[in-house]
This record gives sequence, C-alpha cells and structure tokens, in this order.
Amino acid sequence: MTNDVWPMVHTERAALIDDLTHLDDRRWDEPSLCAGWTVHDVVAHLVDTARTTRLGFVAGLVRARFDFDRQNARGVARERGASPRETLDRLRRVASRTSTPPAPLDTRLVEEVVHGEDIRRPLGLTHAYAPEAVVRALRLQARTPASFGGAKELTARLRLTATDAELSIGDGPEVRGPALSLLLAVSGRRVALEELDGPGAATLATPA
Repeated sequence: MTNDVWPMVHTERAALIDDLTHLDDRRWDEPSLCAGWTVHDVVAHLVDTARTTRLGFVAGLVRARFDFDRQNARGVARERGASPRETLDRLRRVASRTSTPPAPLDTRLVEEVVHGEDIRRPLGLTHAYAPEAVVRALRLQARTPASFGGAKELTARLRLTATDAELSIGDGPEVRGPALSLLLAVSGRRVALEELDGPGAATLATPA
C-alpha cells in the first residue's frame, strides 16, 4: 500500500495540468478555496510540495521557525513564476517526481485531491478523481490530528458515511454524502457542506 500511491498522484497531477493548459491567464488570479491564496498560489504550492524531500522539509521548517504557514508561504513565493505559463511549466517538470516530506505517503493524495478542488471549484471545472484516492485521503484526514492538517478531533465525534463508496468512519451522529464532499468538509472547505446531510452535518458545519 505504498508504491501504489505514486501512480494515482501522477495521474492527478497530469489531469490538473491538462485542465490548466487552456485556462485564460486572468483566471489564475481568482481566489481559490484555500483562504488567502489565488489559483496561481495553489498551483505554486503544488510545485513546491512536489519538490519537497524529507530533509528539505525539515530544513525549511527550521528556517521558518517551525511555523507551517510561514514555510508554505515561502514555498509559494519561491515556486510562483512570473506568469501562469511559467508556473505551469514548473508543474509539468515536477509531475513525475516521487519525493515527499516526512509524512505518510497518503498525504500526497490529500494534496492532489483537496488542492485540485481548491483550484477547480472556483473555476467551474469538474474532475472525476479515482475513488480509491479520495477514500484513502479521507481515511488519512480522519486519523490525523488537526495540528498536522487533519481532522481527527472533529471526526472522532461523528460517523462519516460515503454514499458513493464502501466507507464508514467513526461512531457518532452520522454525516452522509459523496466521499469527495466529506473529504473537503473535514479539510475545512465549507463549500462542500451543502452537499452533506444527516444528524451530524450541523456539527461538521460548526466544529468546536
């Protein structure tokens, strides 16, 4: 369950590149679902994370004084090209990489799927993600603490049930909906909340 991650990651990177290839440059300045970042910024972030190695991540975190937000902002500034075309070319060059920070490999699926939607949804683009990629990303988010970008504390109070996959996580008031919508919601993307229902949906919408 390790080497099989990279083909899914590479497939998603290629699909995003294809979606962005014919996008008007002006649309790269539109706000993404990732608070404070434009579409262009999120693409630059994906370039940065694709380049990241275990040693490089640790060194960068030390330079950022262990501030993840500062580290991410520096990565975006470093990899954001002077034009959308330049940034897209950089994404093409790193699309086949298999480097990763010191984290579970399924975090690469979270990156590609969640940030893929951060970019696509504001642009009105749709994409059919591999169900396995979405399910594995959701399972990882459900067991990862919030301090590491996950939603363990939140999902511990709920039962997440995918209506389009064989997936049920947790024990509590049920939240039902497509696996992708569940993944986005537990990852803090409120736009997906309207796609969910069940007695636990209100709790997911107003996390403690």
